[in-house]
Amino acid sequence: MEDYAYVLDYLADGRPNQGGYKHESLTLALGEDEFKLFELILKNGKTVFIGERVYIGKDVDKREKVKHVKRRIGWDELTHAAQSEVPYIVEEIIEEKEDKYIEFYNVARPITKRYHMLELLPGLGQKKMNAILDERKKNGEFESFDNLEERVPLLHKPKKLVKERIFTELKEPNVKYKIWVAD
Repeated sequence: MEDYAYVLDYLADGRPNQGGYKHESLTLALGEDEFKLFELILKNGKTVFIGERVYIGKDVDKREKVKHVKRRIGWDELTHAAQSEVPYIVEEIIEEKEDKYIEFYNVARPITKRYHMLELLPGLGQKKMNAILDERKKNGEFESFDNLEERVPLLHKPKKLVKERIFTELKEPNVKYKIWVAD
């Protein structure tokens, strides 16, 4: 369940291909916890800016700007402008909730006898995976991305690997294993 979302784009006249005579304005947004994509309807007279964090949860009284969530959408339904904002928003979310994403490196385990959760990260193969697991076993959990990068010299930009995996899950809805993007 998403309580907050980040604004990716605002369509004052709705979608151009929207049928009928009544065009309602839409806000495209990305959920903060499960990276769900939404179309939002704003309250009358309210405006938002790109990158703004808005409340979309069940408590209607806390919704200052959002009237309701119209529907969930897929990556292909985002405007090009919204798609271009996603990398910045995802990076901001990862930085804000670093503990959540570093936890993945601390608890990752085998999925099958031959495949490990760490291998789901793009560009992370057996050698880097083993270096992470060995360091984790020898010296305990990682405290931050900087700590991880410092302790595992083979691994460069672990935050970027998380970000790229989130993009993969957003763009390819049928990916076999999902870590962060909800169905």
